Amino acid sequence: MFRSACQGLLALLLATGTAAAQPAYPTRPISMVVGFAPGGPADVVARLIAPSLGADLGQTVVVENASGAGGSIGQARVAAARPDGHTILFGSLAQATIPTLYRQLSFDPLALEPVGLVNEVPMAIIARPTFPAANLAEMVALVRRDGRRLNLGNAGVGSTSHLCSLLLMASIGTPVTLVPYRGNALVMNDLVGGTLDLGCDQTTNNAEQIRAGSIRAYAISTPERAAALPGVPTTAEAGLPAMRMSGWNMLFAAAGTPRPVIDRLNRALHVALRDETVIRRMGDLGSGPASGDRTTPEGAQAFWRAEIARWKPLIEAADGMAN
Repeated sequence: MFRSACQGLLALLLATGTAAAQPAYPTRPISMVVGFAPGGPADVVARLIAPSLGADLGQTVVVENASGAGGSIGQARVAAARPDGHTILFGSLAQATIPTLYRQLSFDPLALEPVGLVNEVPMAIIARPTFPAANLAEMVALVRRDGRRLNLGNAGVGSTSHLCSLLLMASIGTPVTLVPYRGNALVMNDLVGGTLDLGCDQTTNNAEQIRAGSIRAYAISTPERAAALPGVPTTAEAGLPAMRMSGWNMLFAAAGTPRPVIDRLNRALHVALRDETVIRRMGDLGSGPASGDRTTPEGAQAFWRAEIARWKPLIEAADGMAN
């Protein structure tokens, strides 16, 4: 009996020592890096969830933009950070394209620890308000007729809007002139101003302009219509069923971040995704909080790797057209 008691005391001491060895987290404000310019869809959602994440974690979550090179500059910053959870990445579909697009990087593009999926977003096929097509069928006919005389804006090579542009051209079967910008907000400015013909972007970045009539919207690329844009048909309804995709956002930590820190971030993410303000605002933007297995670290990892595999052939087939 004395021996059993000693063994029990030893186990308790070991467990206590292990817990004591785990540093408190977080101990200071958290930098949440967005790889795109302020005002774009990733930035909007990052700033939406940051207050709720911070409230649950007990530290301020500061959104920091590190834009350029299709999101790879922001990812490089997180990859170089100490893996303690105080610098995290608010990632997007760009994190599924960087491994294929960029052959020589200063970091391993797969060396991230997924925390959980944040949301998925329909893509809207949009145009300047004076574009001479009343519906998607007429827009497709114009693209097939005029091809490279038309310009299609995106937020830079590897961005979600760039992938949407590639998929749209592949679905129509006609190339147009791709115009890369340094952010989605700049694309929107030129569409509203009438100096850019077309765009293909997440509804988080254009739902308000569509409702206001500042731009034309021809279709969204998901199987169901968006509640925020009930009058905009799906691509399947409008006659282009091959054009189907969603944008997404995911929380990542640097490779090597301890699992207890990943789990703590994941718990805070789940709190944010249940926040009524977050849910309502996402709905206004045509999106909604993620749910199910993909909001877990393991489910997010599987989803991310599947997205890398999905987009790799399309990027490679685009060849030099992406530039």
